[in-house]
Amino acid sequence: MLRDDFVNVKRIVIKLGTNVLRNEDGEVAISRIYSFIEDMAKLVKQGKEVILVTSGAVGLGKKKLNLESTAEDGVKQACAAVGQSRLMSFYENGFGIYDIPIAQILLTEDDFSLRYRYLSLRTTLNKILEFGVVPIINQNDTVSTIKMNAMLSGMKVCFSDNDKLSALVSSELDADLLILLSDIEGLYTANPKENPDAKLIPVVENVTDEIMALGTDASEGGRGGMRTKLEAAKLVTRFGGRVLIANGKIPYVISKIFDKEEIGTIFLPTQENLPDKKRWIGYATNIRGQLIVNQGAKKAVLEQCSSLLPIGIINVINDFRQGEVVSICDENNVEFARGMVNYSSEECRKIVGAHSNNIENILGYKNYDAVITRDNITGLL
Repeated sequence: MLRDDFVNVKRIVIKLGTNVLRNEDGEVAISRIYSFIEDMAKLVKQGKEVILVTSGAVGLGKKKLNLESTAEDGVKQACAAVGQSRLMSFYENGFGIYDIPIAQILLTEDDFSLRYRYLSLRTTLNKILEFGVVPIINQNDTVSTIKMNAMLSGMKVCFSDNDKLSALVSSELDADLLILLSDIEGLYTANPKENPDAKLIPVVENVTDEIMALGTDASEGGRGGMRTKLEAAKLVTRFGGRVLIANGKIPYVISKIFDKEEIGTIFLPTQENLPDKKRWIGYATNIRGQLIVNQGAKKAVLEQCSSLLPIGIINVINDFRQGEVVSICDENNVEFARGMVNYSSEECRKIVGAHSNNIENILGYKNYDAVITRDNITGLL
């Protein structure tokens, strides 16, 4: 796919990382922020739909409060509350120059994990775009409690950084293109900070395990990193979207991207076209419960797209209710799929290893032959 085809799109999600919103001294990079706004305004004037996912609130609040660390309980939340209004003032003023209205949307994990909120959010975002408004989205660190709640230890949350959040937004809105801008040029064959022979990879056709192995941790001040960007790319390309990772410190980088310059790494869409519900099951829900299954069940789920029957289940971990999404793991506790259960954890424990014909004898009733039907399973490998 040529760059010309790659960027010839309608609906675009742009994610700005913390380190592109500030300069080397940790101060707000005002001129760079306004250059981003100018580029995005140009896209809007061309009739494209732009959704902005922005970091920066915690960093701005930390700077405003003259703090050295946000490690103490509640400090990060306080910084987010202080910094968010300052962050939005830049966007309000900048887009106002071009007479483009904006909408602030702060999201927590439950806005995706709870299906009814997920669907409501999608309706709202689509209506905002219909009105010609640019949604400006950020994680609501002020009220998010996932990391602070000891009762939720062991939970796999649907997102904990804005890379994953931008991927979920892209998925929810069926965006054509996700652009991830940070302080790196793109994906390299090795860590360029450690290996001078590392080379930029211009095109990735499939986010394989080998590609994922190239991911590194976040740079100082950020919460993402190349690995979270690759995870985002994997989700977006699975439903047919496109992804571009580039250096947001390149002057007017967004305009250069849409002028078809060879910037960053592009990720091509797969042919899978994962449907919306399966995207939600696989990536947009918070997960606590686990079902450990034998090798035969794993093979049936992955290779034959079969339902998960109780006879293939070895163990049930943690508590969950009927209709919740759980991890499906092999005997080595490696997660390979997720699915929406037809039975609660209590019921599952009673029918572990049983034949489907015996469910009614064991429980006194039978809702389904399968613990998870194949239409409600999303493979992750």
